[in-house]
Amino acid sequence: MTMEMTMRWYGKEYDTVTLEQIRQTGYVKGIISTLYNKLPGEVWELDEILALKKEVEDAGLHLAGIESVNVSDAIKTGGPERDKDIAAYIKTLENLGKADIHLVCYNFMPVFDWTRTELDRKREDGSTVMAYNQDVIDRMDPKKMFDTIKNDMNGTVMPGWEPERMAKVQELFEMYKDIDEDKLFDNLKYFLEAIMPVCDQYNINMAIHPDDPAWSVFGLPRIISSQAKLKRMMDMVPNPHNGVTFCMGSYGTNLNNDLIATVRMLKGRIHFAHIRNLRFNDGMRDFEESAHLSEDGTFDMHGVMKALYETGFDGPIRPDHGRMIWGEKAMPGYGLYDRALGAAYLCGLWESIRKDARKL
Repeated sequence: MTMEMTMRWYGKEYDTVTLEQIRQTGYVKGIISTLYNKLPGEVWELDEILALKKEVEDAGLHLAGIESVNVSDAIKTGGPERDKDIAAYIKTLENLGKADIHLVCYNFMPVFDWTRTELDRKREDGSTVMAYNQDVIDRMDPKKMFDTIKNDMNGTVMPGWEPERMAKVQELFEMYKDIDEDKLFDNLKYFLEAIMPVCDQYNINMAIHPDDPAWSVFGLPRIISSQAKLKRMMDMVPNPHNGVTFCMGSYGTNLNNDLIATVRMLKGRIHFAHIRNLRFNDGMRDFEESAHLSEDGTFDMHGVMKALYETGFDGPIRPDHGRMIWGEKAMPGYGLYDRALGAAYLCGLWESIRKDARKL
């Protein structure tokens, strides 16, 4: 059984990390990327996809999947442009299939793709991490959230927090004012049923990313946040190409989510895995990213990796949301050094688990 260790790369125009550096880790063989200049609802042309693939392969790496082909707000809300945007999405999937790319990570989160209140909280060892504090969220005007973190992005543009999108936050909240969880589920089902035929044709695995954090923020609905909701999503569109990205740092924000049990419940439907650790300081009201090492955070990293192995997972894995260490200045969570350490740690766990299994 194999898995592919990957790293997310934002492209030479956006990323401080180079493909050459990623390859030199020795552990990372695959790249997860996207076309960052594409807006939701736009078709990805085949020549654009092939150019990205060639750039990655010329660096001695493999384009293992796309994160993300963003889903438009019209699709999420069931707006007037929904069918037009779905048609564009289907054409993009067709072009990805023609380029021999078979994994797409996406999300169905309203307004904000993810929420953190700090991008550079200093830890006791001097490293900095992204963090979340519920008291800050409770006091905050959501329309001003981008202003509170934009100066901590180290000159980068973070997915889901593009200035152009954040300039329309008030308009976005108005768009979602009548959307509750059931309506969001209905719109997700409509979208998935529409795209499954092209996924079947080209063997494309759709891997939905969970909500982060795994509860409602600013009153917005969250539907990919627990075992029960994951089961509802899989059961409503039972096609095996309708799967998930197991992001343990997103599901794990809710300490009521049993990560190992979730992996086992999702057997055969986990197409992609984001592996990271969190440290909790005040229950779920305050948490921060940690090193990947189990003892530095809260989660049993060995137990999760073992559950993935035992349930037959053989897709891409990537270390997620590293700390800023050794003076590196990069996109928060996506520097080279700590993610490289994470990749080494996860590869070591996988090798140990695989060899122990062979002894049985």
